[in-house]
Amino acid sequence: MNGSEHYADSAAAFALRLVFGANVTWTESREESRQRIYYANHTSHLDFIVLWAALPSSHRRMTRPVAAKDYWSNGWIRGTVASRLFRAVLIDRPEAYPASLGGQAMLDPLLKAVDEGSSLILFPEGTRGNGERIGTFKSGIYHLCRLRPGLQLLPVYLENLNRILPKGEFMPVPLLSRVVFGSPVELREAEPKDEFLERARAALAGLGSA
Repeated sequence: MNGSEHYADSAAAFALRLVFGANVTWTESREESRQRIYYANHTSHLDFIVLWAALPSSHRRMTRPVAAKDYWSNGWIRGTVASRLFRAVLIDRPEAYPASLGGQAMLDPLLKAVDEGSSLILFPEGTRGNGERIGTFKSGIYHLCRLRPGLQLLPVYLENLNRILPKGEFMPVPLLSRVVFGSPVELREAEPKDEFLERARAALAGLGSA
């Protein structure tokens, strides 16, 4: 990232934090930038935008959100914002892939981004919730950690974004939001998939009262 891109990145993040009134909390001391997967609850199209803007500059420069291709490539403005500002990893929804490919086709672009040194923003529920509870996690985040041992996860709880931009609406409502960064989570050796997914979900859910 060159100087002008760095300035544009910082200016955009500052503007987004101002517009959405994000109150950012780190439950532990903020580490130096390192590669990790930030995973969060999902209730709004604003989720990855606000999370990305809440990151410190050194973290943000290496972080790419993972987002639905059908939404973020629909139209010139969305496509430009997703590709040029956020450098998003755009993926198709699961139903777009042939059953014969399984989940590997969805994982491949994420693995490529990780191997290139990027951190990622993921939403393991796989779909938007109602903001009242965090749903069951899909298995993709488990397989990502299994295939890249030692990859650190960091839960991030997002609050009130479903009220700022309700589903089906296009104009945000001026309300305050909250972003809470939790403690690191890693896949334990030989840890069963369901046990890991529930442990990661519980770590995220627990931030709702932080």
